[in-house]
Amino acid sequence: MKTLLRGAGCLAVVISSTISALPALTLDLNQTTVSGLSSGGYMAAQFQLAHADWVKGAAIVAAGPVYCAQNNLLTALDHCINKVTSPIPLAEINKQLKLWSEQGLLASEAEIKQSKIWLLHGTADQKINKEVADALHQQYQQWLPAAQLSYIQDKNFAHHMPTVSEGSACETSEAPFLGKCNYDAAGEALKFIQVGLKAPADISSGTVYPIEQQKIAGDLAATMAEQGYVYVPKNCEQGQNCSLHISFHGCNQHAEAVGMAYVEKAGFNRYADSNNIVVLYPQTRASHLMPMNPQACWDWWGYTDANYANRKGQQIQAVVKLAQSLITR
Repeated sequence: MKTLLRGAGCLAVVISSTISALPALTLDLNQTTVSGLSSGGYMAAQFQLAHADWVKGAAIVAAGPVYCAQNNLLTALDHCINKVTSPIPLAEINKQLKLWSEQGLLASEAEIKQSKIWLLHGTADQKINKEVADALHQQYQQWLPAAQLSYIQDKNFAHHMPTVSEGSACETSEAPFLGKCNYDAAGEALKFIQVGLKAPADISSGTVYPIEQQKIAGDLAATMAEQGYVYVPKNCEQGQNCSLHISFHGCNQHAEAVGMAYVEKAGFNRYADSNNIVVLYPQTRASHLMPMNPQACWDWWGYTDANYANRKGQQIQAVVKLAQSLITR
C-alpha cells in the first residue's frame, strides 16, 4: 500500500508501507557519501574514515573530532560537547586512528586523503562548543588540502540542521531539530562533496521505503530501531544507475521521537530526485537499560563496545549491511 502525503513546501512524498516492495537498485556504492547532525555527525565522520575506500565524502554538522570520547562517557561529557575542561588530546587521538588504519580497522591514509569533507558549526550552537568543532576541522587538516575541506563557522545557527523554511526558528534548538534559517545546509553540503550536483527538483516525488534493520543486520543492529528508511527517486526505482547517500539523524531526532521530519524535511530528497541519489536514513532507538542510550544517539563514546569508531563497530557494520542490502534484493 502507498499513501501520498502533502505538506509544507510543496512536499509530495510517497510512503510505502510494504517493506518487501523495495526493489533491487542499481547503485554504485563506490561513490557513496554520508552526512549527519550532532551524534549523527560524529557517526558520519567515523563511518567515512572507516570506509573512505568507498565513502568519498562527508557533511558533518555540529560535531567534534573522531574518537574524541576515547571510549569513555565522562571524557565525552567533559571534552566533546558543550564544555572543554582541558585541551582535547588531539595528538593522542590521531595516534590511535593511525594505528587502526595500519591494522586495517580504518581506511588507509592514502584513501582518506582522497575525501571531500564539509563541516558546519553555528555560532549560536550551545550544545557543541566551538573548540570541539574546531578540533574536528584541525583533525581533518592533517589529511586534506584546503580544496577538499570546507568549514562553515560564521552562521548564527543553533544546534540543528539548518534548512530554508522547515523546522523551528533558526536561533532555537528544539524538536525536530530542523532550523528555519533561509539556508540550504543539505544543498550546500552536497554541492561540495558530490561531483557535478544539479539543482534540486521543485517537488520531492520519490518513495520512502521502510527497511527492516534488525532483520538485515541481526545482532549488529541490536542498538538500532527495527526499521530504518530509504528515499528512492523514481529514476532509481526504474533501474537507472544511482549513487548512495547515508544521512545519520541526531540525538532525540530518530523517527520514534520526531516522526518523519528528518527523513522528509532535512533537505536531501529534492537533490536526490534530480541527481539519481538514493538516501538511506538509518535509525537508532532509545534505551533506558544497558547499554544506556536514553536520547537515541549514535554511538560515539562506546556504549556498544570499544570498537565503536572503527570497522568492527557494531553500528558501522550494521549500516554497511543496510547499504549492501539495497543492491542484493
